[in-house]
Amino acid sequence: MKRLSRPSRRRALGLLAASPFVQLYSSPSDAGPLDSIRAVPSLGALAANRGVLFGTAFDVNALTDPALAALTVHHARILTTDSSMKFGALRPQEGPANFTSADRLVAFAASHNLPLRGHTLIWNEWNPAWLGKLSSARIGYWLDRHIDEVVSRYAGKIAVWDVVNEPFWPGHGKPGGFRDGPWFSALGKGYVLRALKRARAADPGCKIAINEAGPEFERSFGHAAPLRSVLLQLIDEAQDAGVRLDCIGLQGHWFPQFEFEPQGFRAFLAALAKRGVAIHLTELDVDDSKIGGSVADRDREVARRYAALITAALTEPKVEAILTWQIADGESWIVHDPKMWAAPDRAPRPLPFDAALQPKAAYHALARVFAATR
Repeated sequence: MKRLSRPSRRRALGLLAASPFVQLYSSPSDAGPLDSIRAVPSLGALAANRGVLFGTAFDVNALTDPALAALTVHHARILTTDSSMKFGALRPQEGPANFTSADRLVAFAASHNLPLRGHTLIWNEWNPAWLGKLSSARIGYWLDRHIDEVVSRYAGKIAVWDVVNEPFWPGHGKPGGFRDGPWFSALGKGYVLRALKRARAADPGCKIAINEAGPEFERSFGHAAPLRSVLLQLIDEAQDAGVRLDCIGLQGHWFPQFEFEPQGFRAFLAALAKRGVAIHLTELDVDDSKIGGSVADRDREVARRYAALITAALTEPKVEAILTWQIADGESWIVHDPKMWAAPDRAPRPLPFDAALQPKAAYHALARVFAATR
C-alpha cells in the first residue's frame, strides 16, 4: 500500500512558521523556525498547572532531527523510550546486548534534565525468534540476566521501569487471562512477580511498573471488564506477596472499536488508587481510521476523545503523568503501519501535532484541559 510521503523537515518548518496558530504566539519577526516551535505554549508547562507531568515517547529520530528534538523537549516534562529498549531491540541475537541506541536515548533525556520511563523489560510480544526456541530453564535464565544487566546499567538514570508490559490478553484463553508468549509459556504467571522482584533488586531507587493496554475503556478488545479485574487481582497478589509495585501504566491507545465511559474509568482509577499505586497514562493516541468526514472533522473528533479521556483521568489525584505515544503524526506507529490506513491517500492523524510539526485540534484540546482551573 502506498503512503503519502512525509514532508521534508525543511518544508515542515516552513509550514510551521506560517501557521496562523503559531503566529498568534510568535516571537519577534526575525525568529527562526525553532523559536516558532518554542513559541507555542508548552503542554508540559500547562499540565503542571494540574499537578501532572505531560510527556511523550521518543526514539532515535529525535536525536538526529533538530526540529523534532525541539518540539519534544519544549512540550515534555517526562519521556518514555519507544522501541529501542525492548528485548528484541537490545538482543536480536542470543548473547551480549547492543545498548548503542538505548544509551543515546538515556543521554538525551539526561542532557535535558527530563525523567525517563524505561520501556520495557519483559513483554510476551516483540521478541527475537531465538528466545522461543530455548528450554524453559534457559528462558528463565534470560529473564533474570536481561533484567539484571539492563536495570543495573541504567541505575539512577531511569525514573520508572515498565518491568512487565501487557501481561494480560484474555483472548489467548490462558488461565487468569494472561497473555501467551515465551515468558508465560516457560514460567507461567509467576514470571510477572519474578520480574518485579528482579528489577527492584537491580535498582532499588527506581519506580517499578506494570503497563497494560485496554482497561481504560468500557469496551476495548472485547474484554475490558476482565482486564480490569485481573489487573487488580495481580496487584493484590503482588502486594500480598510483599512485592513492591509502585506504578500502573495505562496505555490509552483509543482504537475505533473501543467505547469510553468516564464514570467506569473513574471508578477503575479509584480502585487502583485505593491500592496505593501511582497511575501513569503512558501511550495515548487516537486511531482515526474509521472516523469519517474531512481532515478537520477527523481532527475535531480526535481532539474530543483526548479531552474526554484526560478530563476523566485528572479527577484522580494518583494520576501523576500523562504521555502520548510520540508527539507528532510523522513518528506514530499508526502512521508507519500501512494496515492501519483507511485508504492509501488517507494518512492517520492520531497525535497532537501533525507531520509538519504543527499543532492540531488535539493539541488545543489538551491545552484547554490542562489550563483549566483545578
